[in-house]
Amino acid sequence: MSESHARTALSHTERAVGSTTVVTLSGEVDLATRLSLAPRLDVLTAGPRPDLVLDLRSVAFIDCAGLGLLCRARNRVAARGGRLRLVSDSTSFRRILRRTGLAGVFALLPEFGTAPATAPVSRHGPVVPAGQG
Repeated sequence: MSESHARTALSHTERAVGSTTVVTLSGEVDLATRLSLAPRLDVLTAGPRPDLVLDLRSVAFIDCAGLGLLCRARNRVAARGGRLRLVSDSTSFRRILRRTGLAGVFALLPEFGTAPATAPVSRHGPVVPAGQG
């Protein structure tokens, strides 16, 4: 990454679609922005059987701290018998998931609304990001 990289602040919006909470993220999900997003995701994943969709289509960049945040949300949802789906049509994001061993861990959709109501939930156990296990 070059020194002239202009930082894109993270922002998010939330909406309810039935019993599902859809969080649309835009900007960068990295070490700096994780601190502002983590508490909100903790609230959204705290209840019984949370149903959460994270729309990442407007995320310009995600680093290992951002992936760790997604893994934490996934683990919290799975522990409560809920469901987490990620929306991304980015081939580079899919490549990152493959290279980090996270492909298949998340239910990944190209857009929200195209998946059946019973989108698959990962059968993998808890995810521990590399370097934290």
